[in-house]
Amino acid sequence: MKRRVTRRKPQPKQPVPDSNARRWFRQRLLGWYRKHGRDLPWRNTDDPYHILVSEVMLQQTQVDRVLPKYHEWLGRYPSFEALAAADETDVVKTWYPLGYNIRPRRLQSIARESMAKYGGELPSDEATLLSFKGIGPYTAGAVMSFAFRKRAAILDTNVARVLFRVFVARGDHRGHTMDKQLWALSRAVLPHKHVFDFNQALMDLGATICTAREPSCAQCPVTADCVARLEERIAELPGKRPRAQRPARRVAMLVVVKGGEVLLEKRPSRGIWGGLWSLPECAPGDVPDGAQAIEPFTHAFTHFTLQVEPWLVRDLPPSPLRRISLALSDLDGAALPSPVKKLLRQLGSAA
Repeated sequence: MKRRVTRRKPQPKQPVPDSNARRWFRQRLLGWYRKHGRDLPWRNTDDPYHILVSEVMLQQTQVDRVLPKYHEWLGRYPSFEALAAADETDVVKTWYPLGYNIRPRRLQSIARESMAKYGGELPSDEATLLSFKGIGPYTAGAVMSFAFRKRAAILDTNVARVLFRVFVARGDHRGHTMDKQLWALSRAVLPHKHVFDFNQALMDLGATICTAREPSCAQCPVTADCVARLEERIAELPGKRPRAQRPARRVAMLVVVKGGEVLLEKRPSRGIWGGLWSLPECAPGDVPDGAQAIEPFTHAFTHFTLQVEPWLVRDLPPSPLRRISLALSDLDGAALPSPVKKLLRQLGSAA
């Protein structure tokens, strides 16, 4: 019998620039960075722990929100040893209000693993870094490049946007195939010298000039050879996928306010608002008799929308979860979910 031959579809060539284009791109970018690079505190240290903290904080969080928390965090947890020994509840509370509370837990997990296996030091090789839960390819590259001054490529949202516009400008910029191509591009354009400055320059260019909306092409150092600009496609890039409708979840929040204090319940460590204090919850159909409805509201998460129905109640049934009373005047310093804090502020001002 003849063996059946399966023909593979031809794959598009990866847009790797030639040596002259790579050299020009590096020179222009490094020259721009020396004049316009941002002065950020984590760029003035080579402490792997400090750099890891900054990279984790900067995930899905803007620089201006990270700056004060970065200093506060290092003042309280200056080393892997200090973070590893800290109480998890205090760690999550210190992280507030940056959100995505899985991040401080993963940082503490990395700290404890570093103490247990590596003498309180962060390894410098990619394979070991990637073995830590919470460290992906970008973070590993950033740590190797910024802390250990190794020749390691990076690819975050800003870097991907710059490389896509300058060298590609076609295709699904968020697809898996394009992600592999952009990683290949990031490695291809990476110089053998000045790697720290080059990677920082890529991120700065994406954050301040080659922004997602209304990029400042006139101030861009590499605009002369930017494919997206030359093809007049800047306005449509990066294209957006149709936004999928988020599923909705309903929950009733029970509000017990007595003597200027509100009753709070400790949330489980896993799930939304993990480890924070919040209002007790129940299914919308299980609200206690005699409860008084408060205006409902919604809160959007990445993957779903939470529809909250608040109710004023006189008392709550027993619960295995830990409960405390918090004065409404102390809301500002409390580690509460932001929509809960907003609701309680409104109740306090109306009281």
